[in-house]
Amino acid sequence: MTAPLIDPFQRAITYLRVSVTDRCDFRCVYCMAENMTFLPKKELLTLEELDRMCSTFIRMGVKKLRITGGEPLVRRDIMTFFQGMSRHLDSGALDELTLTTNGSQLERFAQPLFDAGVRRVNVSLDTLDEKKFADVTRWGRLPQVLRGIDAAQKAGLRIKINAVALKGFNEDELFSLTEWCAERGMDLTWIEVMPMGDLGNEDRLGQYWSLDDVRAQLAQTYAVTDLAERSGGPARYVRLEETGQKIGFITPLSHNFCESCNRVRMTCTGELFMCLGQEDMADLRPALRDHPDTDAPLEHAIRKAIGLKPEGHDFDYSRDQVDGQMTRHMSHTGG
Repeated sequence: MTAPLIDPFQRAITYLRVSVTDRCDFRCVYCMAENMTFLPKKELLTLEELDRMCSTFIRMGVKKLRITGGEPLVRRDIMTFFQGMSRHLDSGALDELTLTTNGSQLERFAQPLFDAGVRRVNVSLDTLDEKKFADVTRWGRLPQVLRGIDAAQKAGLRIKINAVALKGFNEDELFSLTEWCAERGMDLTWIEVMPMGDLGNEDRLGQYWSLDDVRAQLAQTYAVTDLAERSGGPARYVRLEETGQKIGFITPLSHNFCESCNRVRMTCTGELFMCLGQEDMADLRPALRDHPDTDAPLEHAIRKAIGLKPEGHDFDYSRDQVDGQMTRHMSHTGG
């Protein structure tokens, strides 16, 4: 099973994002409902099953593994999983082990993560205003996250801030957030809000702030240079010459990035979503649990799923309505 994972559009699949839990200690308005019903714990893959699943993907050519949630660091004993994955870094089979976090638990886990081989962490942070932060996360506390970022940098982790661009919410912080990141040596990526989950009282169309506008505003103050580099994710990057930092733009709405998609996403129950913006998925859990002594059925199920990966998603705000909306919450798929 050494042949690389190639989808129907000749894209090599080398990047796996794995949700290790659907639970979170925040309730961000664009990610989940305030009163969420979480999965019974027995439905979640055990840490041992997650190790076996990820190890199989790595054996089949995945070189970058990003751990997500929910909030991955609220999963009980999660460090045993990171410590287990470090063997693939040591062998050279895996190029990078990283995670996306809300930062709430970083103060506690930053040093153990570094010791397990993690070198980069993405922290989701949409505002530096304490009240606005409490509003957008519902349950979050900004000082706790800032202490986590301090601890992560002290441990040697490189931090990138991910900010969801929300019209009428953080437009006025474009420059203050940029400068705050620059002062701390952190890159910053802006993400367009995606039409996922039960919208309820959340007006996705009203929240949508095009990153074309973000870039144009930055260009009025900074010299903006396009960068050819890609990180293996959907972001396109520029450099602000005055600060030297990279600014990323993840633009599923204004500029579809599907043509270079090299990633798939697995939920904490073993569902493999070949596209964030499509409902199609493959349930890998039976192949894992029904065959404890051989990985051959799991490998077959993975190849079959990759063979169904679509060319792209259908997110579209251009017609003054939210097209391509996904009913599942972002937290279900792991971002």
